[in-house]
Amino acid sequence: MTAKPKVAFYWCSSCGGCEETVVDLAEAILDITEAVEIAFWPVALDYKRDHVDAMPDRSIAATFLNGAIRTEEQKEMARLLRQKSELLVAFGSCSHLGGIPGLANLFDRESVMRTVYLDSPSTANKAGVFPQTHYGDNGRTLSLPAFHNTVRTLDQVVEVDYYVPGCPPTPRILRTAIQTLLGGDRPAVGAVLAPDCALCEECPRKDTKPETLSIPEFKRPQDLLIDEQSCLLTQGLVCMGPATRAGCEASCIQGNMPCTGCGGPTSRVQEQGAKILSCLASLVESKEDAEIDQVLNTIPDPVGTFYRYALAASFLRRKTLPRVQVST
Repeated sequence: MTAKPKVAFYWCSSCGGCEETVVDLAEAILDITEAVEIAFWPVALDYKRDHVDAMPDRSIAATFLNGAIRTEEQKEMARLLRQKSELLVAFGSCSHLGGIPGLANLFDRESVMRTVYLDSPSTANKAGVFPQTHYGDNGRTLSLPAFHNTVRTLDQVVEVDYYVPGCPPTPRILRTAIQTLLGGDRPAVGAVLAPDCALCEECPRKDTKPETLSIPEFKRPQDLLIDEQSCLLTQGLVCMGPATRAGCEASCIQGNMPCTGCGGPTSRVQEQGAKILSCLASLVESKEDAEIDQVLNTIPDPVGTFYRYALAASFLRRKTLPRVQVST
């Protein structure tokens, strides 16, 4: 009997939604387990790192690794799984682009630590204790992974073969990706396994978008009663659809909320944040500089809006801040 190809799943710095996508395959997961052997999935099955260490190099057909790289342990596991896998797949927005964890690049490590362990209103830490990579007590030593200053995408740490976008990817995208990678006709290395067109092209409201659109001001979803039929841009909402790859089945739009950009850019866009900024600026109704500035100032949290998922992968990468010393 021919051995089934081995598939692995691993979770780095993320929320766990990508793991839920695997579960959300529902009965379709039975078809997958018929075709593959899950060789490593520590969030769901009792696997240890020793199991991976013992595997021959490249013995895993494909590893789906979700989450950005924030700690030394995550970097080590990414390198180990790269070594043991024929294919390494950046699974979900966080490994693909940095995701929500990548917004921590607006701060340095010390600022993050100070906020969490000193300045948070719910924190009681009078002694000012901070996590250490090594701590000894009564002859015993505890080791913790180092917390890096910068959040990185998976391909900033190891070579990545393919990308599965989304926060989280839909079960359909995951199922198609697994079938594609295990089939005989794989796409070119480096491909994003999702449609290479803007979300607007599969938006169920695309026919309501006028040929000429001008926006007098931008609004937040809670500022209006959102029309469930009309293009969200025409209602003054910041919708990332024009700068975001399709394939998510327009899940947010179906829920009457604007796209937030988790699918990342298409292959024709190098900088997702700059793309949507250019798009929105061209739609501003006024042509007077002062009025244009006034309209653009109604966009809340531009970095968190335009780079919600892609800051770590962008040309900006991170914000450089004065370093704040944390006592150790």
